Amino acid sequence: MFGVITLVFFLFTVLPADPARVMLGQRTDLETENAIRKELGLELPVGIQYLGYLNDLSPISWYKIKDTESFFYLNPNNYQYLTLCSFSNSDLVIKTPYLRRSFQSKRLVSEMITEAFPKTALLAFVAIFIALLLGIFIGALCAIYKDTRFDKISLFFSVLGMSLPSFFVAILFAWLFAFVLADITHLNMIGSLYAVDDYGVGVHIELKNLILPAITLGIRPLAVVVELTKNSVLDVLSQDYIRTARAKGLPYRTILMKHVLKNALNPVVTAISGWLASLLAGAVFVEYIFDWKGIGVLMVDGLEKYDFPVVMGTLLYISIILVVINILCDIIYGWLDPRVKLS
Repeated sequence: MFGVITLVFFLFTVLPADPARVMLGQRTDLETENAIRKELGLELPVGIQYLGYLNDLSPISWYKIKDTESFFYLNPNNYQYLTLCSFSNSDLVIKTPYLRRSFQSKRLVSEMITEAFPKTALLAFVAIFIALLLGIFIGALCAIYKDTRFDKISLFFSVLGMSLPSFFVAILFAWLFAFVLADITHLNMIGSLYAVDDYGVGVHIELKNLILPAITLGIRPLAVVVELTKNSVLDVLSQDYIRTARAKGLPYRTILMKHVLKNALNPVVTAISGWLASLLAGAVFVEYIFDWKGIGVLMVDGLEKYDFPVVMGTLLYISIILVVINILCDIIYGWLDPRVKLS
C-alpha cells in the first residue's frame, strides 16, 4: 500500500494539467489561481506535498489545529478526529483517512466513493455468484463425463467466453437483449441500481438493470471456473485416497461432495479471488457501457475531467480491496486444505 500511495502521488503530481485551472474552469484570474494553489499547497516543494499527502491518509496524523494558513492545518469539515496529545501549536490526532475533495464538485472524495462502491460491490458479487454456481456445477459434470459431447460443447463455450472482450460482450448484450428483444425481456440498455420515476420525483431500486451487467461480467469468470474445476476434479479423482474411498464402498455422491470437490476448490478460490478483486475494483468498461454508477464510472469521469483527487482516491481504494481479498484468500486456503499452514 505504501508503494501504491507513493506511485499514485508522484504520477499525478507530475501531470501537466494545472489543478487550479481545472477547478476554476474558463472563468478565472491570476489572483484566484494563486489562492487555489496556496490552498492546495502546490507552491510548496514536492517532498513537503508528499508528506502532507501521507499525513492526510494516515489514521494517526500530526496537524496544526489553530494555524489556518498552514498547509498542515486540520479542517474539521474534512473529517472527524480525536486529539491524542497536544504540543505548542500542533496536535497529534486520530482521524479517518482524508482523500481530499473533488476539483469539480468540491465534495469529499470519500463520500463519492462510499456512494459508488456499494453498486460496484453488488454487481461484482452477483457476477461472481453466477460464475461460481454454474462454473463448479458444469466443471464437475465435464470431469465426470469426460470426452463426451457435453464436455466438448462446454469446452467450446469456455474458450469463447475467455476470448471475448468484456466491452464487446456488453455492447452485444445491450443491443440484443435490451433493443432487439426488448419487447420480450423488458430490459433497459442503460441504467443504474436506483431509478427515478416518470415524474422525476420518487427514487426506487431497479434490480432488472443489474441483470445484463452481471451476466456480462460473469461470463469470463464462469469460463475460467469451468475449466479449473474440471481439471482439478480430474486430478483429485486420480489420487490414491479416492481409490481407497471407492474400495471401501462409499457412495459416489459422498466421495464427490466430501472429498473431491473440497480438495479441488483451491485453484478455483485463487482464480475467483483475483476476479472478485478486479470486479470490486470497478468493471470500468461494463459499468460505463451500461451506465452503472459504480467505481468504474467514477474513475472514468475523474479522468475525463482531470479530477485528480477522485482518480487518486479510487485507485487507493482499489488497492486496499486487492490487499484485503488476498489476505482473505490465504485464510480460505487454510480452511479448504489443512495442509496449508497459516503463519
